[in-house]
Amino acid sequence: MALTNFGPVGYSRPAMSAQKVTKQSATRQQVLDLIQRLGIGTAIPSERQLSADLGVSRLTVRAALDDLAREGYLVRRRGSGTYVQQPKISQELTITSFSEDMRRRGMAPGSKTLSMETILAGARLGRFLQVSPSEEILVIKRLRLADGETMAIETLHLPKGLVPGLTGKDLAGSLYDLLDERYGIRVVHGTQGIEPTVTNEEESAALGVPLHSPAFLFERTSRDQRDRTVEFVHSVYRGDRYRIVTELRMPQG
Repeated sequence: MALTNFGPVGYSRPAMSAQKVTKQSATRQQVLDLIQRLGIGTAIPSERQLSADLGVSRLTVRAALDDLAREGYLVRRRGSGTYVQQPKISQELTITSFSEDMRRRGMAPGSKTLSMETILAGARLGRFLQVSPSEEILVIKRLRLADGETMAIETLHLPKGLVPGLTGKDLAGSLYDLLDERYGIRVVHGTQGIEPTVTNEEESAALGVPLHSPAFLFERTSRDQRDRTVEFVHSVYRGDRYRIVTELRMPQG
């Protein structure tokens, strides 16, 4: 793809002083300007072509493309090229529901219940939910969507006694809204762990991604206004659509 004179979908070369910006950051911005004009899934010019058009070395172009790929703007496909990708969603470390997060970003949240069963808590889930091992637990698997695109596969564990009459059809929207409106349970705080992982066969099929794709594993226990543990959630989020963002503060004293 040639960009002679930077063409109709090209980019203008901004006037930047060497003191204020490096070649790599200038190149990154110029490529970002380009990909923002291209559609999702469109191939960008080769490193060789970008190097010639921008008047910088291929190493500088490659470093800029690496940055944009890490941020989720681009995806490299071996033997095929580099393509524009929908930017990642920034996930702040707050106790908000998936539905609320998506609506805040101007996206339409959705949910598809994959399975729902009742089991005995056993030792492990009993410890997480602070209930007897013999207590009945609802285990619900849901596929979480944003604007119709898969984002995560979520496995919910709820003490059955807290949510009498709950069915899979009730879970098309926000669980937290449902808990509040129907059962008077308001989630107010919790504990969450996050670690990198890769998708297994079941997760890959549900999310529509290749086997062993990068992903984030979230595990969270949440408590309500009466300090009861109301859920344990195991969620696998697509690594190509999410990044984790948190505000950092120096400790006081």
